[in-house]
Amino acid sequence: LRLRAERRQHNDRMTRAMESAIQALASALELRDQYTAGHQRRVAQLAVAMAARLGLTQEQMRGLYLAGVVHDIGKIYVPSEILTRPSRLSPVEFALVKTHVEAGYEILKGIDFPWPIAEIVRQHHENLDGTGYPRGLSGKQILLEARILSAADMVEAITNHRPYRPALGLSFAFEQLRASAGTRLDPEVVQACIDVFEKDGFTFEKPTLPAS
Repeated sequence: LRLRAERRQHNDRMTRAMESAIQALASALELRDQYTAGHQRRVAQLAVAMAARLGLTQEQMRGLYLAGVVHDIGKIYVPSEILTRPSRLSPVEFALVKTHVEAGYEILKGIDFPWPIAEIVRQHHENLDGTGYPRGLSGKQILLEARILSAADMVEAITNHRPYRPALGLSFAFEQLRASAGTRLDPEVVQACIDVFEKDGFTFEKPTLPAS
């Protein structure tokens, strides 16, 4: 019993250390890019609320939250003048931004998480119909957590200020979600996203971390 308790305590310490490392990585990116400060945290918060509606376990939600708070960590390799430019990017510049998913995967893949965090990060710009990037995955080839993160990422981006445009509001975000259901986004995930706002009263305030 003592050995079992010590092993559990060790595992708890290791999990807390990994979570602290994840938070540090997220903070490093946010300090570099003031315009998206808080973006990763807000996306993670919404993703967890959606996951609860979709019936994911507490353990799955915890991994999803941590993937959310570092889903854009690969942007640390993208020049800051591109990330903060208040105008449309050229095709070459946008292609450079798109490399952030593979860069994020490379940063995270060597860490022995109990969740597929690196793969979730790698897949969060894949589309249900296979038109996304970096690998053109489709349907159930895309992890459910990545499908959730993709919708949460879209809503947060639309409803918050960006260097190249003002916030566009929740109604417009819902229009875009519905228009993307079945092509870019999973329809069940889209409905869960709308429901957490309309039925659960979700807001981007008071972020929470799923319980251990």
